[in-house]
Amino acid sequence: MADVKENTATKPAARPADASEPAVADRVHVWPYLVRNEFICSIIVMVILTVWSIVIDAPLEEPANPTQTPNPSKAPWYFLGLQEMLVYFDPWFAGVVLPSLIIVGLMIIPYVDVNPKGNGYYTFRERPFAITTFLFGFFFLWISLIITGVFFRGPGWNLFWPWETWDPHLVVAITNVDLAAWGPFKWMGNPKVFGVEVIGFVLMALYFSTAVVYYYVKRDASDTIRQLGPVRYGIVAFLFLTMMSLPIKMFLRLAFNIKNVWVTPWFNV
Repeated sequence: MADVKENTATKPAARPADASEPAVADRVHVWPYLVRNEFICSIIVMVILTVWSIVIDAPLEEPANPTQTPNPSKAPWYFLGLQEMLVYFDPWFAGVVLPSLIIVGLMIIPYVDVNPKGNGYYTFRERPFAITTFLFGFFFLWISLIITGVFFRGPGWNLFWPWETWDPHLVVAITNVDLAAWGPFKWMGNPKVFGVEVIGFVLMALYFSTAVVYYYVKRDASDTIRQLGPVRYGIVAFLFLTMMSLPIKMFLRLAFNIKNVWVTPWFNV
């Protein structure tokens, strides 16, 4: 009896349950539940790609002829998103800056993520901003641009509906102007300082300053912003606003034929 009592007394106490962790009943094992669903999805995707490759006419064709440029001249499908961005931005920005920011932004996510929830389990309720931002950037800003380049861009890189015939002789008259020479800004006369447009600079400064205003308004009321701190918040806000500048620029180009928002002697945005 003494030995039993001694062993009971020296037995370590059980670790108290963490209130922030979900209940065990809310969790399921990776195998077989998650792996089964992922396997079914992969089979469905393989079937779709197999049927698509059989139905779509995509012959190997003859070797490339350097003296004849095809129309339209398209990049491989996985680069068509970048090629589509060239319509709305200068080559240096669409081909270098934006892809670099995408890579850097994905790399620094673990260093700016202060939300401990969602590790090891899927939850949208506990990570709405992170999941929504990623889905928007992946599906709307990447997949949709690839779909546009594959199915809607024809000869001359003109937009065609899927049921329209690609006319290689189609000429679409579009007059694109810079923001300083458009509509309500035209009467200002496009003032410049050392060749830099003042109107575009002011608008860009106001756009990115919204992050500063939001920080000072919400820093006391938001636990997330307070945990981020000014440095990590600034990084997240800069990447988020830069990401949102792509659909904004696309809308300005398609709806109002605005080519550049800010023009300088060195670069255009």
